[in-house]
Amino acid sequence: MVVESLHPQDSSLPTVSVAQGNGAYANTRGALEPVDLSMIRGKRVLLKPNAGRVAAPGSGVTTHPEVVAAAIDVFREAGADVAIGESPIIGVQVQEAFETAGITSVAAQRDCPLIDMDRRRFVEVAVPDGRVLHSLRVCPEVLEFDFVVSIPVMKMHMHTGVTLAVKNMKGCLWRRSKVKLHMLPPIAGSDEKPIDVAIADMSSILRPSLAIIDGTVGMEGLGPSAGQAKPVDVVVASADAFAADAVACQLMGTDAGRIPHLRMGAERGFGVIDLARMRITPDNWRDWISPFAPPPENLTIQFPNITVLDDNSCSACQSTLLLFLKRHKDRIFDYFPSQSTINIAIGKGHTDLPQGTLCIGNCTANLREMGIFVPGCPPVGSQILSAVSGEPAVDGRDNRMDDEKP
Repeated sequence: MVVESLHPQDSSLPTVSVAQGNGAYANTRGALEPVDLSMIRGKRVLLKPNAGRVAAPGSGVTTHPEVVAAAIDVFREAGADVAIGESPIIGVQVQEAFETAGITSVAAQRDCPLIDMDRRRFVEVAVPDGRVLHSLRVCPEVLEFDFVVSIPVMKMHMHTGVTLAVKNMKGCLWRRSKVKLHMLPPIAGSDEKPIDVAIADMSSILRPSLAIIDGTVGMEGLGPSAGQAKPVDVVVASADAFAADAVACQLMGTDAGRIPHLRMGAERGFGVIDLARMRITPDNWRDWISPFAPPPENLTIQFPNITVLDDNSCSACQSTLLLFLKRHKDRIFDYFPSQSTINIAIGKGHTDLPQGTLCIGNCTANLREMGIFVPGCPPVGSQILSAVSGEPAVDGRDNRMDDEKP
């Protein structure tokens, strides 16, 4: 069910355009200027930004509203009927996410519909050649619109290296089915991470018509939500999402060939990541390379008195825990007065844990007798604090990216 592409069928060299230095709105218009949009006249275009979490503009977590505003204007000027849709992570209300990200405001100014893509029942779509995925529960709007535009933020990712236009299409999966991609068993006879193979499988079905990568403010380090905001003031656009991701990777100081889901997808013919096989404009685009700090290999570096036992967790649980620890890492020891160190477990791969471990998330339920168990997929910060303190959960800022602030 790959949606209609804007990539010319007679062109073996995808075109990628980069615009930098003029702010989110002007950069987006500049990056889209070389793209032939003649075929979208009279068609329905679904914009899929990254608004899966509750975070303010400039945080590096969600797509900048002025990038979305420019996309609406450009596609409207080309004669398209435009709407914006998102299916956020579990525990997030899409209306609040759109509002906090500033997308509600720019959409209202333009009378552009906002769609909660979880409100209707999914459509089951087969993945004929999938290695680990054989079907997907897809939000129905993806099948109903003529074109789908992926508008991610330029971010590092603690599990997949980067999260850009290809991976952003995971937000077209219905409700909790997104979690399935993080819960797959190891692949027999392979060292490849199941999540990387799953994203490559997904891209055989969910490939956007066009990619617009928002590098206005990206995120380095512990992306997709617990890292550091990094202003870059750049936007990348291409009808080949893999090509757009490859150029974005270079701008971030890495190589798409080192990102497993991009490498595997390109090897399977879903897109191009070889820069030599692209037309990239302008010629001096490499002048704007600004290397992003990668995620640390050992999460306990940030919390020397707290041992995070992470075995095959998903980014949702990791982000929840990291944001919780940033906010409560000093206070949490008040609830463990006899301990100089605290063990915290996340992930589904544990077979044994030290006695007294704080077990976070449904994946650790099989070892709940080893200590304190906090259910959820993922639990929110106030649930964790309530479990260790014995006090009712009263934190009204759950699932907000400003939870990391004291």
